[in-house]
Amino acid sequence: MEFWNFNLRHLRAAAETGRLGSLNAAADAVSLTQPAVTQALARLEGQLGLALFERRHDGVSPTPAALMFLPRADEALARIASHRVTMAQMRALLAFAAAGSYARASADTGLAQPSLHRAVNDLGVVLKRPLLERRGKGLALTEAGRRTVRAFRLARAALETGLSELEGLKGRETGHITIGAMPLARARVLPRAINAFLRLHPDVRIKVTEGSWPELIEPLRDGEIDLMIGALRDPAPGDDVVQKALFEDEPVVIARNGHPLAGTAPSPAALGAYPWIVSAPGTPLRQQWERMFAQLPSAPAVPVECGSVIAIRELLLGSDALTLLSPDQLRVELEGGWLETICAAPERLIRTIGITTRSGWRPSDRQRAFIEALEAQAPSLPEN
Repeated sequence: MEFWNFNLRHLRAAAETGRLGSLNAAADAVSLTQPAVTQALARLEGQLGLALFERRHDGVSPTPAALMFLPRADEALARIASHRVTMAQMRALLAFAAAGSYARASADTGLAQPSLHRAVNDLGVVLKRPLLERRGKGLALTEAGRRTVRAFRLARAALETGLSELEGLKGRETGHITIGAMPLARARVLPRAINAFLRLHPDVRIKVTEGSWPELIEPLRDGEIDLMIGALRDPAPGDDVVQKALFEDEPVVIARNGHPLAGTAPSPAALGAYPWIVSAPGTPLRQQWERMFAQLPSAPAVPVECGSVIAIRELLLGSDALTLLSPDQLRVELEGGWLETICAAPERLIRTIGITTRSGWRPSDRQRAFIEALEAQAPSLPEN
């Protein structure tokens, strides 16, 4: 089912019919005639390939398909927050936001530039707020435009999840899960969870988007990522996201094989005499590293700030630099003898690894099954 072929007025008619249990009442709610609502439902059911309502002498009752799909439609319509917005306008704004210009949006969608321009302009009139503003020679989203884009992306995500669930109801297991993966999650837990999940759900497509926490949190909030896995933030980043712990990780000091500190049980002062390769300030691992040396007159030199495990490996192999990482992240190099563990961190430094999702997110059955696979592959949390 092509998402953009759906009509938002038809979705509203279906949502009101489900809420009110009557075609006549739904017609009044969406300002259509009863025959028009009947026609809208027939068109929508034809697109979905499933009946949404059973007609009775005293009204209508929802089918299992409606009970599954209409809550997703309600969520999407609440995000859109205007009965005057059309799917064409929504598509045009999201295309512009993704591409950054009408020319690229036209190339990406195959829609004519004048059509996109007119749709976005009409949308601004409908919503009574400017969505774009002139910046230099180009156009950019206003603050209101950015808020609208986020709302529309979340609406699209809700509808796409609903459509995927309907395909499962037909016996055609489909859908996709988009995961934002921070470095430690990619080392062991996430690959194992994906393999375990795909053995049970081979037709679901999984997309892994790699990045740091700052690179992934906004796509999560926009609905472009379903969940993030990696080091949790303390304090939590806001009431619009939810964090759930999976396991605890204890980083160690790692260097090249044959490093001068190997086998010496070094003190913090001895560790501080060498250059370090650590992640950027503000990350949980950097905060732990800073605590390691809090008692020294000054922190060790950090000539390279880096979050890429591949780059860190190469930098360690060619120098006497040290790093603080989970052994899982460099497991192959440690087992191969290229790198070695110098010591545990002088203090017991622990970071909590877990899942971050949007507040109020309602995972599909497949998404919930994937989270269960993650939980099954994660080491156990210690008892309180």
